[in-house]
Amino acid sequence: MAHIKAKIGKEHYITEIVAGNNMIISDEPVSEGGNGEGFSPFYLLAASLGSCTAITLRMYADKKGWDLESCEVNIAFDQENGTSVFKKDILLIGDLNDEQKQRLLMIADKCFIHKILTNSIEINTGLI
Repeated sequence: MAHIKAKIGKEHYITEIVAGNNMIISDEPVSEGGNGEGFSPFYLLAASLGSCTAITLRMYADKKGWDLESCEVNIAFDQENGTSVFKKDILLIGDLNDEQKQRLLMIADKCFIHKILTNSIEINTGLI
């Protein structure tokens, strides 16, 4: 099980997020009362999907020995009538044929975060 600690003090809304030896800052934009010093929670969620997709594509292309120079994953996130909508656009750079590109497009939806977001989610909240 992954363990993440998010800690906020009195300063609006800077949050320190720690996972193992790694730390990032989350914050709200200035327009929402924050200082704009880090990713907002919405952007962190979208960033998780984008980075997981890119890593999954890199792993698959490496395993197959395909010439994937780089890939860029662009995520747009919005809420429409109570439904969260992610739009994921992928740019593949390298000497890839159409069949390889189509296979990578299919693999993009197999990343762990994509699977989490498209399946049932249960959140159990308690005090420590």
